[in-house]
Amino acid sequence: MHKDWPDMTGELSGAIRELRGGAPEVMRAFSGIAQAALKADALDTKTKELIALAIAVAIRCDGCVGFHAEAAVKQGATREEVMETMGMAVYMGAGPSVMYAAQALEAYDQFTEKAKSTA
Repeated sequence: MHKDWPDMTGELSGAIRELRGGAPEVMRAFSGIAQAALKADALDTKTKELIALAIAVAIRCDGCVGFHAEAAVKQGATREEVMETMGMAVYMGAGPSVMYAAQALEAYDQFTEKAKSTA
């Protein structure tokens, strides 16, 4: 295992809560953007989370990979859908995206296992 993604996102959640307290207006605005962007319309929320996961890989954001892999699991994304999404991320981001695509798959697998164990 490269990283413990559930542990990492749990630790980041605490730091993000602290940020919300220190910059409440900015964080409320960010939350509003997230809610508006994820609202199902022409694309369903699962598809939007897969897009976010691909972007996270392409821009190399560990925290983004973790949170969007978890959200993809919660939205019912299959491993096959994640694999196809990672193919697009690699296509758009080249070599560095290969490294992050492998990590995103690892994160998805860990969150799937966590979801199974708490169900």
